[in-house]
Amino acid sequence: MSQENPGYIVVEGPIGVGKTSLAKRLAQSFNTELLLEGVDENPFLQRFYRNPKAVALPTQLFFLFQRAQQVQALRQGDMFRPVRVADFLIEKDRLFAQLTLDNEELTLYNQVYQHLAPDTPQPDLVIYLQAPVDVLLGRIHQRNRDYEQYIDADYLQRLVEAYAHFFHQYNDAPLLIVNAAEINLVASEMDYNALLEQVSRISSGRHFFNPLPFELAK
Repeated sequence: MSQENPGYIVVEGPIGVGKTSLAKRLAQSFNTELLLEGVDENPFLQRFYRNPKAVALPTQLFFLFQRAQQVQALRQGDMFRPVRVADFLIEKDRLFAQLTLDNEELTLYNQVYQHLAPDTPQPDLVIYLQAPVDVLLGRIHQRNRDYEQYIDADYLQRLVEAYAHFFHQYNDAPLLIVNAAEINLVASEMDYNALLEQVSRISSGRHFFNPLPFELAK
């Protein structure tokens, strides 16, 4: 990988960690196509956060159908190998399903997943952003999306643990694990450039980036 040709990059992490903001900035830096989750397009999401058990299955199936369509389009264009940045792995869809669905719903979901999920192109790099629950809650409240104000600390804690478990076992692509708790990858040029430097060095394996914000490092 190089800054001129980074390949296919995926940014992942729990709600509020800043994956979409970072994905947008990376796409701008590399002047490339951006593939984003259509979170605001899910008509069940607001009701899910208010009463998860009532609409967990349609919420999850909507995301699965949507992500499968996006990844299929990515697959069809893969012969041209354009540079892309995305803010999701389709494999993480099952992570959320296991977290939110009961046993019968999960069985049905898995049957749909097996028939629907395409053979996805593997990223050249996955950037996994981590932050503790209190930081995630603060960022969620700061961005002030109405439907997210129902997210509680218990749900976020389970989500953080599910992500940690998922990426502990992940070896399908080079992985950069970033402690994003104290840095600002959008507003701080120094923090962002430090991340870009890490990205430029990675071609394989698992890597960790645990920076101090530059204001504290001085």
